[in-house]
Amino acid sequence: MNALADEAARQLEAAARAARAAAADLARAPRPAKDLALREAARAIRGSAPAILAANEADLAAAPELSAAFKDRLTLTPARIEAMARGLEEVAELPDPVGRTLSEWTRPNGLVIRRIAQPIGVIGMVFESRPNVAADAAALCLKSGNAVILRGGRESLRSVAAIHATMTEGLRAAGLPEAAVQVAQTADRGFVGAMLRAAGLIDLIIPRGGKGLVTRVMEEARVPVLAHAEGLCHTYIHAAADPAMARSILLNAKLRRTGVCGATETLLIDAAIAPGLLPVLVADLRERGCDFRADAKARAICPELPAATEADFATEWLDSVLSVAVVDGVAPALAHIRRHGSEHTEAIVTEDAKAAAEFLNGLASAVGIWNASTQFCDGGEFGFGAEIGIATGRLHARGPVGLEQLCTYRYHVIGSGQVRP
Repeated sequence: MNALADEAARQLEAAARAARAAAADLARAPRPAKDLALREAARAIRGSAPAILAANEADLAAAPELSAAFKDRLTLTPARIEAMARGLEEVAELPDPVGRTLSEWTRPNGLVIRRIAQPIGVIGMVFESRPNVAADAAALCLKSGNAVILRGGRESLRSVAAIHATMTEGLRAAGLPEAAVQVAQTADRGFVGAMLRAAGLIDLIIPRGGKGLVTRVMEEARVPVLAHAEGLCHTYIHAAADPAMARSILLNAKLRRTGVCGATETLLIDAAIAPGLLPVLVADLRERGCDFRADAKARAICPELPAATEADFATEWLDSVLSVAVVDGVAPALAHIRRHGSEHTEAIVTEDAKAAAEFLNGLASAVGIWNASTQFCDGGEFGFGAEIGIATGRLHARGPVGLEQLCTYRYHVIGSGQVRP
């Protein structure tokens, strides 16, 4: 191990040991203290908005070569800062997930057994580019009684540090341990490696970022991982779709923010309506700067569209590019999604309830949507106050990760003097 890696490992160990001590206190913290910390942090975010924007401008200036989509993910605005503060307040309003009785039953011997929600412990959050993730992750971990160590991408270090300072202010105001929310002080990749090897110090790693980051975490981690899907999302416009609704939904699903994981990357359109509707959809999107990659059936209708390769349908564009395929019904649409998708979010636009049910029930994806934009799978739209990615792990959680997904459980057994024969 070189000197830089050694130093990163030392920093991580110190942070993790402090986090474990903080997690023990946080697990017993009453709801009023946690909610106060969140509200005070929200107040600090609003009061520190000029400093946060200045830090973000410095991050943007230090990386001028960024793509437009990456730059959008990195950029903070007054509206996005206000959304961060509002998200913290919304989490404060949610019920405390810790200590809930998840289920209860009585055994034939009279023992009453209860499954009780409890925090996981210390969470390591590794994310790229979007500095608002620091506030979302800190809020959800704090409310669910978990300590968190945040490691943002090197492009967002200044922004994340400025946001972290406001979380520290909230913890201090509530009398909670400041080590409950920590942020990496280095851009050294060795810090991430140390997090991934920190079995016994970190209880769960959550990666949020591109395929490269998630792949590295899955391959190198010696700590349990809550896997995050890349967002290769599909919108399927069924033969019974309302054309005006289809136009509105697709435009939003693709172009509202092209760099978020909930952006639609592939349009599937039913062959029965494609000749009349596809040219209109293409015109809508092209007018706003979108490019296309289309299969042979789509190009037979719109010959000017560039031809798609097989690899194009497996690409998360994160940009103003849309793959297009014409399909003959729900079953072929599902087959396309199974072959090319990432099990993140898929939408169907249709007025046919039976077709919608067939589509939704046929998905393996974490989220299926009927008659709404796939972009609702980003930014706390599920009522969780905030969310820190879409999980596709089959063993722990599926879909947006909120408070309940950051809890595990223990058992309480209540007897009346029973002894085991």
